[in-house]
Amino acid sequence: MSRTHSALRRAEPAPPDERVRRIAAAADLFATGTVAGLGVAEYRLLVSRVGGVPLTEVASAVDRIAERLRDIGTGLAQARPAGAVTDWRDPLVRGGRAVHTRRGDVFAVHAAGNHPGTHSLWPEALALGFRVAVRPSRREPFTPHRLVSALRLAGFGNDEVTLLPTDHAGADAVLRGADLGLVYGGDDVVRKYGADPTVLLQGPGRSKILLTADVDWRDHLDTIVDSVAGRGGTGCVNATAVLVEGDPTPLCEALAERFSALPSLPPEHPEAVLPVQPAAGARALAEYVGRRAEGARPWLGADTVADELGDGSAVLRPAVHQLDRATAPQLGAELPFPCVWVAPWRPADDGLSPLRDTLVLTALTHQEPLLDRLLADPTIANLYIGDHPTHWMRPGLPHDGHLSDFLMRTKTLIRT
Repeated sequence: MSRTHSALRRAEPAPPDERVRRIAAAADLFATGTVAGLGVAEYRLLVSRVGGVPLTEVASAVDRIAERLRDIGTGLAQARPAGAVTDWRDPLVRGGRAVHTRRGDVFAVHAAGNHPGTHSLWPEALALGFRVAVRPSRREPFTPHRLVSALRLAGFGNDEVTLLPTDHAGADAVLRGADLGLVYGGDDVVRKYGADPTVLLQGPGRSKILLTADVDWRDHLDTIVDSVAGRGGTGCVNATAVLVEGDPTPLCEALAERFSALPSLPPEHPEAVLPVQPAAGARALAEYVGRRAEGARPWLGADTVADELGDGSAVLRPAVHQLDRATAPQLGAELPFPCVWVAPWRPADDGLSPLRDTLVLTALTHQEPLLDRLLADPTIANLYIGDHPTHWMRPGLPHDGHLSDFLMRTKTLIRT
């Protein structure tokens, strides 16, 4: 591993325009070509069957990754500070200019395995001139392997982007050998790396929906259902909590009815919409939900979570629990399937506290002063106003800030 890191440090990145061109070419190979002996249909089926993500969602994720990578140059330009240039040779620096520069040379990624879409982010580091080492998830190593292979076919060298499969002990070495790192995981990962300024954490999202009394939840039920269960319901951008100003009981009843109608199917089935895991793991998750839900009212409870398919796997069916207060500890729970906690929100008593520490908050309200406060809150990473599901994304817009906010800095340059 140390030899790999040394090679990454010695490598000289290609010019910026060439890097962007290669990434766009890799996007086409990744989405449509034969890479490492696998056609795209074979690859998608493998990810679906092994990772348990519905096949239709894998196909959509592949298209979204390719879309983002094809236009990666535009995304980087949107993230760059206004007025900053990227090259000391730019004529503008003769009068003094901010120059956007890297904070290091080698970037390490501890990849997530819950969803292929997470792999649309780290190639930005390659476009910025970093050399990148990716440690794949044991749960789903196929997407990073295919993407790294496509990048190499498009012209990046083995000393510019590399895959480093390893155990947990080796994972720390992958990070130690890099200047900066990106790590996905739960609260345990946050505790382990939270104090390290060289590591960017992508931890639990705890995305939420807020419904105030001036809106009718019936008008927004599709958005709420989609936020919880859309794209398989496995992501940090899926809603795990809904806060309702008023009685949440009718909404809980409607959610339970909608989720009960979703089919339990193998992930490769064209109509599958729910994630699948090995049956033992699914049962363990169901037991955890049962313990965590103590004191809550189950509309769809732990007894319905693990729906076994008879082949050693089980569909993870949605869970809906009603809480009696917005301060209930369950509101912080995030699980790898559609699991939502619904609670009453009393603005005078609860304030913004239950809405904080949120990756995405969809606010269904017409109260402009409240929206001002939500936007100003530094712990709410993204605010969607109106009927936009919490998993909505678009290339060029930040996820949890722009990745380049972490990878880059500006320095003043003036030359004669």
